[in-house]
Amino acid sequence: MPERLDKIIITDEEHHLPYSKGLMAVSIMATGLPPDRSYAIAAMIQQELRKQGNPNVTMMHIRCTAEEILEREVGTRYVDIYRKWQAVGNVSKPIIILMGGATGVGKSTVATMLSARLGITRQVSTDVIREVMRSSFAPELMPVLYNSSFSAFEALRSMPLPQTTDKVIVGFLEQAATVWVGIRALIERAVVERTNFIIEGAHVVPGIVDEKFSKDAFVVQLMLSVTDEQEHRSHFEIREVETEGARPFSKYIENFENIRKIQDYVLRLADEQQVPVFPCYSMDATISSVLDFIINRVFAEYTEAGPAAGEKAMECGDNGNMKAGLAAGAPRAQEEG
Repeated sequence: MPERLDKIIITDEEHHLPYSKGLMAVSIMATGLPPDRSYAIAAMIQQELRKQGNPNVTMMHIRCTAEEILEREVGTRYVDIYRKWQAVGNVSKPIIILMGGATGVGKSTVATMLSARLGITRQVSTDVIREVMRSSFAPELMPVLYNSSFSAFEALRSMPLPQTTDKVIVGFLEQAATVWVGIRALIERAVVERTNFIIEGAHVVPGIVDEKFSKDAFVVQLMLSVTDEQEHRSHFEIREVETEGARPFSKYIENFENIRKIQDYVLRLADEQQVPVFPCYSMDATISSVLDFIINRVFAEYTEAGPAAGEKAMECGDNGNMKAGLAAGAPRAQEEG
């Protein structure tokens, strides 16, 4: 048996960087596998590379080895997702994920877990955008920014409206339209910098995204929901504990009817605009479903350029028995023991 290798150098990466289990695990997590399982498989890949006895390997060889182990350990479904994500990992167009949903459905938690799984380092909440915009406008000039999305209607009290108008929805849409100015600026910046971005918040309303962005970015919009009222209420109890009272349960329960009304409205919009909705009950199941949707959606757009793009994604240069040819797109590997 070959002598154990302390380092495995990737020869086609800049500066001949060494293999890293941690960064390999990040690539594998994009398939929907949990972190502990992904890290275990990354360790298996390292063991297999050491067993082969070659201290210098290509990134393609590592990915083909990863596919063999993924297929053996977890099945072909995960191999397919891994191939697709690697195929789009080095394209020039950035990936912009826009995640909407009513207050308290779990958007921030899902977005944080998605950013870790996909290796996306930029993530922002639309509430943060609203806070920044508030610092630039006095309450008298932009009163709709000075309330939560479910109480923005309070800024409309002096505005004459027909009696049949639902002020909760009008206030919510007025605030969403205002915050969209900031969201659009972030998207434009991400396009210029070719930076992947996740933007989440109640202000990401179905159908609000400008079509023009699809030319220069992979724009993926989705919604989260919690249809069961009791389950939705429990999210606010958890939030109060996690924030040590900074986001009190009572504030949201007092406005719970308005929050549910907004959810019903945006879910109807999602249906009309054909924006996918993912129920948020089991976090693992939600993350897995959302990851699967995002990667398949981006890959589908990527391969619209022609069959060559799809064929390239399904080739594997180091192993003639496998078809996996993955474009360089995984995080650069560095040795970590």
